[in-house]
Amino acid sequence: MVGISTYREQASWGVWHQVADLQFAQYADAVVASGGVPVLLTPAPVGGTDVRAAADVVVTRLDGLIIAGGADIDPARYGEQAHPETAAVRPDRDAWELALLDAADAHGVPTLGICRGMQLMAVHGGGTLQQHTPDAVGHTDHSPGGDVFGNTAISLEPGSRLAVAEGDAVVGPCHHHQSVATHPGFVATGRSADGTVEAMERVVSEGDPSRFCVGVQWHPEMGPDRAPIEALVRAARHTVGDPGQEDVRP
Repeated sequence: MVGISTYREQASWGVWHQVADLQFAQYADAVVASGGVPVLLTPAPVGGTDVRAAADVVVTRLDGLIIAGGADIDPARYGEQAHPETAAVRPDRDAWELALLDAADAHGVPTLGICRGMQLMAVHGGGTLQQHTPDAVGHTDHSPGGDVFGNTAISLEPGSRLAVAEGDAVVGPCHHHQSVATHPGFVATGRSADGTVEAMERVVSEGDPSRFCVGVQWHPEMGPDRAPIEALVRAARHTVGDPGQEDVRP
């Protein structure tokens, strides 16, 4: 069972125009296609619920966790003022997903961060973000605008989990104007030609030598190559001792 974090947004369907908890169907479809069972995890519970306690209860019931893409992370979370291009922050979602990451670390749950999810993993570990990547790289190829995805060629570090799953390179659909600047506790295992960090993996430790904890800046759920999601599902099955399934690791 793989949990997927969600949006909470104003939405319209049928005759209804209400605040809704939602997520692109491609995330769930990719988990199902990879052999997992998807469960949507709505943002921070309301009504005074202890978010950290709630996240702990939820994560103990999961075999894997996906922190999905979405809005910009509040720069106050990493000690910075907002860039003029930073917008649409969702404090409730930040709090909930950071609590999910706390719980996943505590219980050793395999975790995949996608786009914003990778950025949040970096912030959770004490890292920082480049709030407007075009300032650093001089182009908007990573997020062409509107609902258009860019296609980014990414070189992967040989021997990394992602290289084992993908090969030494991948072209991924991307939609991000922010990117990871610093990432303590993680090693960068994928970069685009302009130097942007496109993938990172948790540094192996003696107490946690085999846990799958990976972030990708592209959107594997949106393309034909779902290898990072497939690797997460394999890792989840390995963690719960499903015979015949093996984790993907160097």
